[in-house]
Amino acid sequence: MSDASVTTYAGEKRDNDVRKVVFASLVGSTIEWYDFFLYGVVAGIVFNKLYFPSDNETVSILLAYATFAVGFVARPLGGLVFGHYGDRIGRKTMLVITLLLMGGATVAIGLLPTYETIGIAAPVILLLLRVAQGIGIGGEWGGAVLMAYEFAPNGKRGFYASIPQIGLSLGLFMASGMMALLTMLPDEAFMSWGWRSAFIASIILVGLGTWIRSNIGESPEFEKAKAESRARDQGIPFVDMIKRYPGNVMLGMGARYIDGVFFNVFAVFSIVYLTKYSGLERSFALWTVCAAAIVMVLFIPLFGRVSDIIGRPRTYAIGSLLLALSVFPAFALMATGNPVLIVLGIVLPFGIIYPMCYGPEAALFADLFDPTVRYTGVSFVYQFSGIFASGITPMIATALMTANDGDPFWLCAYVVFAALVSMLSAIMIGRRERA
Repeated sequence: MSDASVTTYAGEKRDNDVRKVVFASLVGSTIEWYDFFLYGVVAGIVFNKLYFPSDNETVSILLAYATFAVGFVARPLGGLVFGHYGDRIGRKTMLVITLLLMGGATVAIGLLPTYETIGIAAPVILLLLRVAQGIGIGGEWGGAVLMAYEFAPNGKRGFYASIPQIGLSLGLFMASGMMALLTMLPDEAFMSWGWRSAFIASIILVGLGTWIRSNIGESPEFEKAKAESRARDQGIPFVDMIKRYPGNVMLGMGARYIDGVFFNVFAVFSIVYLTKYSGLERSFALWTVCAAAIVMVLFIPLFGRVSDIIGRPRTYAIGSLLLALSVFPAFALMATGNPVLIVLGIVLPFGIIYPMCYGPEAALFADLFDPTVRYTGVSFVYQFSGIFASGITPMIATALMTANDGDPFWLCAYVVFAALVSMLSAIMIGRRERA
C-alpha cells in the first residue's frame, strides 16, 4: 500500500471514528436529558399534587420545584466522582455507568407510590431518586461532550462538541412531547398512570444507549495524556484543577449563569406561567416548548461551527447580550394571550438565540483545561454553577412572580442580570486566551 493510500485510509478511519463517537455521545446525551427533564416537566403539574399536597397551590409548586432543584445540587457530586475516575480511568466506562444510574432512577420514579398511599415516605424516596438522577447527569455531560471534543480535529472542535449538546433539545422535545401526548388522556387517567408510563418507558432507551456506548473506543487524547502522566505523580484531578486553573473555573461558572437561568425560565417555568398566569391549556404550553426544542436542534451545531470561525468566547458573549435584549419582548408576547405571538415569544429567543450560547459552551469549557483534569474541570464548572444557575431558577421565578402579583418584570430583570454576568465572563475568557 502506498504512502498516499495509507494516509487516505488513516484519514477515513479517523472520520469514521469521530462520527461513531459523536453519534454515541448524542444518543446517550439525549436519553440522559430526557430522563432529567421529564422530572422538570412533571414537577409543577403532577408531583405538586401527588407527592406534595397542600392547601396552598404556590407552596405545593415550590415544594415540587425544590426536589427539582435537589437534582442540580447533586450534579456537582456526580461531576466530581465521575470526573475523577474519568480523568484517571477513562471516559467510556463512566458514560456507561452514568447512563445506567440515570435510567434506573427514572424508571423507579415511574413506579413510586404516592403520598396518599405511603405517606411521608413517598416524597422522601422521590427526593432520593432525584439525587440519583442528579449524580447520573452530573457525571454524564462532561464525558459525552469530551468524547466528541477530544476525537475531533482542532479546527472543528466547536462543531463536533456541539452535537452532543443537541441531546438537550432532543431530550427536552421527547420529554415535553411525551407529556403533551399523555395530557390528552382524561385527567384521572393521566394522574393515575399516564405520567408514569413516560418514566417507565425510559428502560427501553437506556438499553439502547448502553449498547451503543459499549461499542466505542476510548478518547485518543486521553490515552496520550494518560501515558505521559505515568512518568509523574498525577495526584487528585480536582486538587490539581483548583491549583492550576482557579481563574478559569470562576470565569467558566460565570459564563454558565445565563445558560441555566434562561433554559429553566423558558423550558420549565414557562409551562407554569402559560397555564397559571395566561390561562392556556397545558398541552399548548408543552407543544410550544417542543417547537422551540426542534428549532434548537438546527441552531446548536450552527453556532458550534460559528465558534470555530470567530472564536468561542466572542460567540458566547454576543449570545448572552442578545438573550438579555430578548427576554422582556418575549414575556410581552406571552402576556398577549395570542397563540401565534406566544409561540414566537418562546421559539425565537429559546430556539434560535439561546443556542448561540449553548452550542459552543462545551468546547468553551473544554478549552479551559488540559486533558489530565478536563473531565473534572468541565463537569465541575457546568454542574456546580448549575445549582444557582439552573436548580433554583424555577423557585426564584415562582417567588418573583408571586411577589409582583403575576407581573414578570422582576423575573425578566433577573434574566438580564444573569446574561450580563455571563457576557462579561466570556469576554474575560477571550482576553485570557489572547494573553
